[in-house]
Amino acid sequence: MGLALLKTYTPKEHEIDRRWWLVDAEGKTLGRIATEIARLLRGKHKPSFTPHLDTGDYVVVVNASKVTLTGNKSEQKTYFTHSGFMGHERHIPFKTMIDKYPDRVIDLAVKGMLPKNTLGRKMREKLKIYAGIEHPHQGQVPQRVEF
Repeated sequence: MGLALLKTYTPKEHEIDRRWWLVDAEGKTLGRIATEIARLLRGKHKPSFTPHLDTGDYVVVVNASKVTLTGNKSEQKTYFTHSGFMGHERHIPFKTMIDKYPDRVIDLAVKGMLPKNTLGRKMREKLKIYAGIEHPHQGQVPQRVEF
C-alpha cells in the first residue's frame, strides 16, 4: 500500500507554466551568461524540471553586441564552419562575428550547452536574441533577470 504513493510525478504539456525572462548582455561574460540562459531554457530553475521534457521558459536577450570575453579570447577565439566540400573550411574570428552577427555568438554558446537532439532544438526556439536594446516582445511582459 505504501509503495503506491511513491510514484514519480511527470508534468503534462498543459501544466507547464512558461514565463518570459529579459537578459541584458551588456558587459557580461559570454560563457557565464550562456550557462544561465541554458539553465532557464531547460527549466532547471523549476521544481518541476524533468530531463526528458521541455519545461523551460522563454528568454529574450538584448544588447548581444556588447557581450565580452575574458583574457585574450577576443583576439584568439574563432568560429569554425565547413560547407561540406573539400577545402571549404572557414575560421571566423570573434571580432568579425560580434560585428556582423552578434546574435549568433550567444546562440552558438547556448547551443553547446543544450541537448544535441530534438529536445534541444525545441528549447532553442524559445531563445530570442537582439543586438540592441529594442525587442518586439513587450506584450509578453518579460521579467528582467540579473546574473
